[in-house]
Amino acid sequence: MCSCGATTGVSFSGTPEQKEKLLQVIAEKKDEPGALMPILQAAQEIYGYLPIEVQTIIAEEMDVPLEKVYGVSTFYSQFTLNPKGKYQISVCLGTACYVKGSGLILEELQNQLGIQNGECTPDQKFSLDACRCVGACGLAPVMLVNDDVYGRLTPDQVKGILAKYE
Repeated sequence: MCSCGATTGVSFSGTPEQKEKLLQVIAEKKDEPGALMPILQAAQEIYGYLPIEVQTIIAEEMDVPLEKVYGVSTFYSQFTLNPKGKYQISVCLGTACYVKGSGLILEELQNQLGIQNGECTPDQKFSLDACRCVGACGLAPVMLVNDDVYGRLTPDQVKGILAKYE
């Protein structure tokens, strides 16, 4: 196995149907030049993220080192190694938001949810990610919950916002 440290607090629970779908994609694409990227994209579409178990299947079926699969999975921002929650929270840490206190918003979310940046709650209800500019600098600091935008935030508003999604 790989010593890449790709662990999450959520145990992997892929289904036989998902694995069969992945194996079919790999069989169709593995001999094409540059096949790893489209296979990883398909795998993430099938599973919602790229846990080490899925990366291992891809490496074995393509006969490439797991480290290569992991390297590509972690290099490109389109891929995630952690599951995403039903409610995906993004906190903008762009300059305008950060200067106006988004770091404190992120800390409060981490405290309220009991997870760190890049993680998902064990019940898979919430995932938390810091991001760069979301293009709402006039509303700084800003966070998004799926497509809902919350601006001009203070840490004491976080608990009430989370309650809307309970």
